[in-house]
Amino acid sequence: MIALFLQIITCFLFTTTSSSSSPHGFTIDLIPRRSNASSSRVTSETELGSPYADTVFDYTEYLMKLQIGTPPFEIEAVLDTGSELVWTQCLPCTHCYSQVPPIFDPSKSSTFKEKRCKTHDHSCPYKISYGDKSYTKGILATDTVTIHSTSGKPFVMPETIFGCSHDSSWFRPFGSGVVGLNWGSLSLLTQMGGEYPGFISYCFSGKGTSKINFGGNANVAGPGVVSTTMFMTKQKPGSYYLNLDAVSVGGTRVETLGTPFHALDGNIMIDSGSTYTCLPDSYCNLVRDAVEKAVKAKRATDISGDDELCYHSDTIEIFPVITMHFSGGADLVLDKYNMYAKSERRRVVCLAIVCTKNPTQEAVFGNRAQNNFLVGYDSSSELVSFKPTNCSELWS
Repeated sequence: MIALFLQIITCFLFTTTSSSSSPHGFTIDLIPRRSNASSSRVTSETELGSPYADTVFDYTEYLMKLQIGTPPFEIEAVLDTGSELVWTQCLPCTHCYSQVPPIFDPSKSSTFKEKRCKTHDHSCPYKISYGDKSYTKGILATDTVTIHSTSGKPFVMPETIFGCSHDSSWFRPFGSGVVGLNWGSLSLLTQMGGEYPGFISYCFSGKGTSKINFGGNANVAGPGVVSTTMFMTKQKPGSYYLNLDAVSVGGTRVETLGTPFHALDGNIMIDSGSTYTCLPDSYCNLVRDAVEKAVKAKRATDISGDDELCYHSDTIEIFPVITMHFSGGADLVLDKYNMYAKSERRRVVCLAIVCTKNPTQEAVFGNRAQNNFLVGYDSSSELVSFKPTNCSELWS
């Protein structure tokens, strides 16, 4: 994660190194979906209620609270729909980033167990590298994971696969790791089993606490809701993609049609683990040009090194409203906070859209743009829904 005058996470995407014959990284076939365990774990949502977890805002990230082990040990980890594995730093930490909360000690959990690779009788190591140069290395293990439930009783997930990290870097000190929530077989969502996979909702606010819901309680409906199709790609089959048709800057609509960014089957990943929205350079520059034509303030020097579009201003109110037009007529009219970041110290306002010059880098719809929307993922209908909501008051 790159520390600027505000924390910019350019792309919080993961890559894995895998091999079926060596211990370097993990392979999905070594850890199959737990269909039998799912049926014994989850009987009915009516009986167990809908799972949920508390979340807390940490500067640029949203941390999800959950408990690991027996007795339960609470951790707060980055809520990340852009990656798969759940992992936390574990003792002994040979090369870990400085973590403020206590670090999980597997030796104190009676239910902790290292995974053994099927090809060799040894532990299964993993390595994940994220797009912002952060990384984690460790071993795969199983332990009991516990979160809340609307039934009033804990929602307990025995033998949940997670990463026990002994080597990680470039993460913020208040988080203990990452909670992967994509469609991959190792994600927390998939390991819930039963009726739960694919049904999640959250509501982000730049202050206070909120919740992430799973199952029936994750439904997003009512006045003001817009929905767009969810796509999956062959390159990253577990990730959630949307199709961005255009971006409006005030009254100027900038179409993706006619640019390399144009697509019909998903061209931007929705990612709760990234802060800013990332667009490919060829299209992003068209959006920036429209902003430059609309803003009359004096340009400011960008000190981030990311060539951000910045202006001298004491207020964000002089900047144009930006609307994201997703397929199916899902038009998201974004608040000024969603699209502009203000530095009080420098009295500078920057566009919260990062232009990515690397052609292989993913386009990302980040968490800042999702602020004050109740966002729901429904894999059965293959839809992502957005409802304008004052998220800071939703659970107050």
